[in-house]
Amino acid sequence: MANKPKQQQKKIPHETIENVFLFIPNIIGYCRVILTIVSLYYMPSKPWTSMILYIISCLLDAIDGNAARYFNQCSKFGAVLDMVTDRSTTTCLLCFLSSAYKSWAIVFQLLISLDLSSHYMHMYSSLIAGSASHKKISKSSNPILRAYYSNNNVLFSFCAFNELFFVALYLLSFEKSSVESLGDLSLIHILALISFPICAGKQIINIIQLVGASQNLAKIDIEDRRKSLK
Repeated sequence: MANKPKQQQKKIPHETIENVFLFIPNIIGYCRVILTIVSLYYMPSKPWTSMILYIISCLLDAIDGNAARYFNQCSKFGAVLDMVTDRSTTTCLLCFLSSAYKSWAIVFQLLISLDLSSHYMHMYSSLIAGSASHKKISKSSNPILRAYYSNNNVLFSFCAFNELFFVALYLLSFEKSSVESLGDLSLIHILALISFPICAGKQIINIIQLVGASQNLAKIDIEDRRKSLK
């Protein structure tokens, strides 16, 4: 009796498992974290070195999003990493400013609280509502907030000038001899004056974002309670 031909084993297609942690935009995010840590190390003693590293870290924030879209490597981890890095870098700088300008410490503490709470509540309410991204704002939301998140140029400008104002305050907190070697103090004062109105506008947007997120969460709570009572 002839041997039956061996049945060929079906080849199961091997799916390539991607490593989200090694996505190019996320690697850029890690570089931002390293630059920030080194910046913080030099912050008490070398203002220009610290701020150059800090500014580079902030500028990379504009690159990682474009890299994610270009390489088709958008990820939830990357979005959270980006936001956490943004909040952490700004918070660290504001902590330094609160110690440098002791009479204004409560203002910087309130700015930290507003920044963290508004962004956390906004992201959390977006996730609960099923939104793919915290930057996707519904048409029913506040028009100012919608304009802020829908235009990348507007978003970048507000964030950049917000950081620029804090950077200017940081540089002005040092003795003249520490900063005059690489620039005129009057220029730093001008940068502070120019960036202040936009920085103030950014805080207003944070308040709008906090109020909007609170209202959205309250609406979700009411809907959940109605469903549970049925």
